[in-house]
Amino acid sequence: MITPELLAQVRRLTIRSRRAVEEVFAGAYRSAFRGRGLEFAEVREYVPGDDVRTIDWNVTARAGRPFVKRHEEERELTVIVALDCSASLAFGSRGRSKRETAAEAGALLALAASRSRDRVGLLLFTDRIELYVPPSKVRARALRVVRELVAFEPEGRGTDVGQALSFLARVLRRRAVIFLLSDWIAEPFDRELAFLGRRHELTVIQVRDPLEADWPAAGLLAARDLETGRERVIPLGSKAARSALLAARARHARQTGEAFRMGRAARIELRCDAPVAPVLVRHMEQRARPR
Repeated sequence: MITPELLAQVRRLTIRSRRAVEEVFAGAYRSAFRGRGLEFAEVREYVPGDDVRTIDWNVTARAGRPFVKRHEEERELTVIVALDCSASLAFGSRGRSKRETAAEAGALLALAASRSRDRVGLLLFTDRIELYVPPSKVRARALRVVRELVAFEPEGRGTDVGQALSFLARVLRRRAVIFLLSDWIAEPFDRELAFLGRRHELTVIQVRDPLEADWPAAGLLAARDLETGRERVIPLGSKAARSALLAARARHARQTGEAFRMGRAARIELRCDAPVAPVLVRHMEQRARPR
């Protein structure tokens, strides 16, 4: 149920994201994700400074004075924002949850794509496909994406990334730029990601809470798995317990990193306690630089 509080949150995020898109984000996005090529726009009379390689010699011969061809970038990208809505993303130790952080990133991407007149779509998933909004160039589509990112209430609590990736591979008929937002706490998904990455351009966005990377040095940590409900108490002062936690974290980092490489996916890491837009802009500026 969409409450007045949720609607107010949607409005605030839309206004904040639009401002960021207008000021800095749209240019970085457009430079990073170019169209497939150039399409013919018009023939116009030559003016000093034009590249002589663009002269249209047939028109020039008929007119008796030089004319040049002008081309425009062919954009028409298909952009999909895919958000993991599982219960683990409800966690947040510093006032903002991982879901809220991911929603802000998704809103920026959707509004920037819409401003560049790209087709925008949305996938929300947990341990099932919760909602799929097919891509469209209609301006209202980006606004709906923002609303669903914030206000959608999923039925599932678990995570099945592989199912979501397989779903996208089935429904997307044309090459797409896909942004996958999750904390990536999930069962292995390497084969599905590699298959999807062979046809589409993937960017994985990993959302982390600071507590997941920096635990207190001592004391007892009462932890509950938000997806399964299982609870345990971790003695943080115990070397054995800390070693086990560090080993599990390193193992998860290796597994996800290898899956991302197999899928040829670009990777962005966001933190709940840090601004979202500067990280995305920095990534896109790096992506736009000549290799």
